[in-house]
Amino acid sequence: MNNVADQNLDRAMEDLVERLASIEHERWAHWQAYLHKQGQRRDDGSIVLPAELVLRWERQIATPYAELTPDEQSSDREQVMKYLPLIREALHLSK
Repeated sequence: MNNVADQNLDRAMEDLVERLASIEHERWAHWQAYLHKQGQRRDDGSIVLPAELVLRWERQIATPYAELTPDEQSSDREQVMKYLPLIREALHLSK
């Protein structure tokens, strides 16, 4: 590759990273809003989460994807689908 092509690829990758980071922030913010709604806010601003949710999430954290329930796997795939349009576009542009 020549220098101009390398620079174009670098710019495209930087743009892709920023666009993917924006999707990731939206995903994270959505999760945090959900998480905060599940708990009870205390006077000091902290949030106490119900033990059953903590236990479920800890189980999910410790479970490999292949061993998650079908519904849990579906939820993970739903999140990944948010990234696919940008990845598809990036792969198309790299040809």
